[in-house]
Amino acid sequence: MSAPTLAFRKEMKFAYDVAQPVSARVRRIVARNPSAFTYHGTNTYIVGRGTVAIIDPGPDLPDHVDAIARAVEGETVSHIVVTHTHLDHSGAVAGLKAKIGGKVVGAHPKPMPAGEAPSEAIDPGFAPDVLLGDGATVAGEGWTLNAIFTPGHMSNHHCFALVEENTLFSGDHVMGWNSTIVAPPDGNMREYFASLDRCAKREDAAYWPGHGPEIPNPQSYVRALTAHRRLREDEIAACLKDGVTTIPQMVARMYRHLPQAMHGAAARAVFAHVEHMVETGRVLSDGPVTPQARYRLPG
Repeated sequence: MSAPTLAFRKEMKFAYDVAQPVSARVRRIVARNPSAFTYHGTNTYIVGRGTVAIIDPGPDLPDHVDAIARAVEGETVSHIVVTHTHLDHSGAVAGLKAKIGGKVVGAHPKPMPAGEAPSEAIDPGFAPDVLLGDGATVAGEGWTLNAIFTPGHMSNHHCFALVEENTLFSGDHVMGWNSTIVAPPDGNMREYFASLDRCAKREDAAYWPGHGPEIPNPQSYVRALTAHRRLREDEIAACLKDGVTTIPQMVARMYRHLPQAMHGAAARAVFAHVEHMVETGRVLSDGPVTPQARYRLPG
């Protein structure tokens, strides 16, 4: 059986600073932080009516915080829910809570290994009122969110299932416009594959991702994402077979189609795959497993 085809979804109708209804219980506001990593910007979701939850307040941008506050004027914000603590998702938490209230719900990332500095993208000041874990429930009138632990993109990443609509807020774990960055040490490819497998076994009708448009038929899409990642590992093995032994050399060969400015992000992704391949015995390292090491196939 051939692998499913990975087809990204790029089209998305939206206007900045506008709370757009996207389902009976969900409104979406797109933050004005477009980039090569965030697409049009971070999606902030408002779940419910009357008493609501905010999912991923987004970056610390005053206009975005004001747009969220306007959208929920006259309503009660019971919870501010965070899928993971990259600043483009959690940076606005403190400012939004001060403005509209609500209990902050989220998880801390795992501690960095000794000698490793956290990525500048990670929110150092995140302070949840409620520490969540796998299977935790956040609920209000007419809506129920179940937390699903999905580490990989980040060690504290959770998706949230909206029970009443059989949909999943997938954060950065699964996005339709592009594949997800997995960058060690906080990102981990082994965990990412396991989290993809967990999502593929679910029966959600659609995903609402942290960036980009809705993902229909998510199970087939997740299987295609998994196949895409496996193909990357096949490409790495082919590089090693041909004597291409360092991460920069692999990136130059595998990502000729990308502009040079994107090669740094590509190198982090390749290293995540190589780290996983070393863990599973498919690749050997000449010394510590680092982005600077040389690698080879066994035998």
